[in-house]
Amino acid sequence: MKKKLRRSRDQMIAGVCAGLAEYLDIDVTLARVGYVLLSILSAGFPGTLLYIILWIVMPKAV
Repeated sequence: MKKKLRRSRDQMIAGVCAGLAEYLDIDVTLARVGYVLLSILSAGFPGTLLYIILWIVMPKAV
């Protein structure tokens, strides 16, 4: 069975981090903390822009 990258229903804002965590088969908290650290280390703007792009591009979970 092929996995599909989708936004999750287990969401804080848009379900992007939870969807990535489900796709990569990792803990949701680990994905969220990793995203925050990546955003802080990249001065915030690229991380925020990436999140918005993924929010638009990733389909909702069925």
